[in-house]
Amino acid sequence: MRIGVVGAGGAGGYFAARWCEAGLDVAVVARGAHLDAIGREGLRLRSPFGDATTRPRAGEDPAVLGSADFVMFATKTWQLEAAAAAVAPHLAPTALVCGVQNGVDSIETLSRLVGASRVLGATCRIISFIERPGVIRHVGAEPTILVGEPGGGLSDRVRGVAETLSLGRHATVTGSPNIAAELWRKMLFFAPLSGVGSVTRSPIGAFRNDPEGRRLLESGMAEVAAVATALEVDLGDDAIRHTLEFIDGLPPDGTSSLQRDIEAGRPNELEALSGAVSRLGSEVGVPTPTHDEIVRSLTTGMPPSPSSSSIR
Repeated sequence: MRIGVVGAGGAGGYFAARWCEAGLDVAVVARGAHLDAIGREGLRLRSPFGDATTRPRAGEDPAVLGSADFVMFATKTWQLEAAAAAVAPHLAPTALVCGVQNGVDSIETLSRLVGASRVLGATCRIISFIERPGVIRHVGAEPTILVGEPGGGLSDRVRGVAETLSLGRHATVTGSPNIAAELWRKMLFFAPLSGVGSVTRSPIGAFRNDPEGRRLLESGMAEVAAVATALEVDLGDDAIRHTLEFIDGLPPDGTSSLQRDIEAGRPNELEALSGAVSRLGSEVGVPTPTHDEIVRSLTTGMPPSPSSSSIR
């Protein structure tokens, strides 16, 4: 299987390196200093599970993907639309694609731009980032991708993708019979955590132990669960309790990527997180006052929207 990765950042770069290390044919779309460093010295991975230096094919032009059988979009949410539009003309007739963005909109966005028949749903679990151009630093979590059919069920193509992409060490790819629920379970965790941390400008340990911060966290989670239920997505028994237990086990000094981007004045994923909860809640008649307030609080002074031509 020939693999394409669009966006060789923390998540995309990690999995691209592991797949390349396993001997798979991998091409990455990157840009700027990161692309230059990959061309000179390879895509380098620093991980507690073992370092690696790999040589994927790399370029800024999506034509570098060639006739890839499977393309994973690992851009930020606000980059996905432009990235998918740029890649679409270069996809092989039978190519499959997925997006591992935060939020719950990647399936819809990709289906509109590359054709629904190509699209699988996916979500990713990893804590990693670009340490410097050409170098990915993995710092936590067992790197895992869950992939599934948008309509549910375990198809042959999902099984085939999962089996092939799990060849990399510490790069688990698992087929899910209910990828919609997996996307919303991540939303249940990440949207409230990111929003409350960004509003309070405090690390996880501070706001989860503060009575008001805890109240905001729990009310934000309840709103996500209510929207998911209205959309007929079953999160499973005690989803909020299990998610809170997970949050309580996170390092106290941790912060979300949304919070770091906002504090640095960079484009960010607010619209795909609390913004999406508010928007979808309005569509299905579910009040979302906590996420509404998070969006209002963080919108003033937000950096301008990124260029529609951005691809990472």
